Amino acid sequence: MANKRLSMRKIREVLRLCLGSGLSARQAAQSCDVARGTVKNILDRAERAGLTWPLPEDLDDAAIENRLFPSTVPLAVERRDMPSFEYLRKELAKKHVTLQLLWHEYREKNPEGYQYSQFCLRYRAWLKTLDIALRQDYKAGEKLFVDYAGDTIPIHDPAGKVVPAYLFVATLGASNYTYVEAVLSRELPSWIGSHVHAFEFMGSVPEIIVPDNVKVGVTHPCRYEPDLNPTYQDMARHYRTVVIPTRVKKPKDKAKVEASVLIAERWIIAALRNYTFFSLEELNRVIREKLEDFNARPLQKLRMSRRELFETIDQPAMKPLPERRYEYAEWEKHKANIDYHVEVDHHYYSVPYQLKGHDLDVRITGTTVEILFKGQRIASHARSYLPGRHTTLSSHMPESHKRYLEWTPSRIISWAEKSGPSTGEMVKEIMERRPHPEQGFRSCLGIIRLGRRYGQERLETACTRALFMKVYSYKSVESILKNNLDGAELPSERRSVPVAHENIRGNAYYK
Repeated sequence: MANKRLSMRKIREVLRLCLGSGLSARQAAQSCDVARGTVKNILDRAERAGLTWPLPEDLDDAAIENRLFPSTVPLAVERRDMPSFEYLRKELAKKHVTLQLLWHEYREKNPEGYQYSQFCLRYRAWLKTLDIALRQDYKAGEKLFVDYAGDTIPIHDPAGKVVPAYLFVATLGASNYTYVEAVLSRELPSWIGSHVHAFEFMGSVPEIIVPDNVKVGVTHPCRYEPDLNPTYQDMARHYRTVVIPTRVKKPKDKAKVEASVLIAERWIIAALRNYTFFSLEELNRVIREKLEDFNARPLQKLRMSRRELFETIDQPAMKPLPERRYEYAEWEKHKANIDYHVEVDHHYYSVPYQLKGHDLDVRITGTTVEILFKGQRIASHARSYLPGRHTTLSSHMPESHKRYLEWTPSRIISWAEKSGPSTGEMVKEIMERRPHPEQGFRSCLGIIRLGRRYGQERLETACTRALFMKVYSYKSVESILKNNLDGAELPSERRSVPVAHENIRGNAYYK
């Protein structure tokens, strides 16, 4: 007599105890009052069916039983020349292809073949025999599922400290082609960098990236309108793709990524259990070797490897890589100061002066600072790492400030010399006597403007007197002009009147 199958209530309890609570088969057997072999049989079947704990909410007892104990009676597909299920699944991955279209093509070749309902029934029954990671139908090149594995791999650094390495996993929906890499951090730069490496590994870009609401990528999870990190969005725009996180409390959305992570843990983390790594580079080198083997291994029931499926299904439908790699950028919000500059890392960058006081978005890379107002770029600067300094574009300045840019020592001296050499010498003396020439610019320009009020000739004479008196300032020159001292003779210009004396020889004496 055949052994009676356990009730679904007990089967669920076995799965909960072993998969959810981590009990051993012996402990679960004792708790449920069943044989240990029965528990092991259930766990083996659950593994083959791709079941994990907690069980998907949409699976009732009948569906779970069907997965754990699939019918052993083969479908009579040959009787009416049903096309191969592998072929149907491969074709369905292509854009705009439906099961109804494939049925019409089938009936054209086999007029006596199955009706549409039976055709679909047999195909869906075959789908249930696949691993959960393969079961859902995805369009070619459409979705890339990304997440971190729960387990880590230890790295022994030179100081003897053990550092955990996290596993980033990316899997294409249609072909299950997978990319895996180890990182030392799950912060934003590593998250973005792993995406870039995944695209380059595949040599192409999917239409949609599907993260599992990872905090670093999704700042506020929401079933309807999740908020994405601006850097994550920026990267997606660069690669002309979009990010659509899995919906909150929707287990079906997560099935692919969770199954992919589980497979990566089994075939990569478990395969490296006896290795000792001393650097991230060494670990990733070994992961790449395991990954090549993993993608080349034929899939059960599909008779093709992930790589073969990728090359025939996903890759032709994916977008090409852009000409240049994405440069990591961080986003900050700033308000333009009254001097129409924003501060980034203690350096100041200009924006159009009309935007002073406005809230702005700032995109910061290692080489560039871009400033946006209401989504439009209004300034772009080469990034400077000099604290306390300013980077200013003349086009951002009001007209009154632009004129200041024309002030240089040589130009000011040239302007002054139009009034005469003494005026040129005066402004030169003023600038030379200041710690920095720019400190004398306003004084010099003030002296030059005195020529407009008093005339260049009088200004030149006044500067000559000031130089003679060794007074080098705007106020001194202005005072000379105000008091009309520029018309008075200099002491050296006064003629000496000969003193009449009998002992003084005249000119005639030497004749």
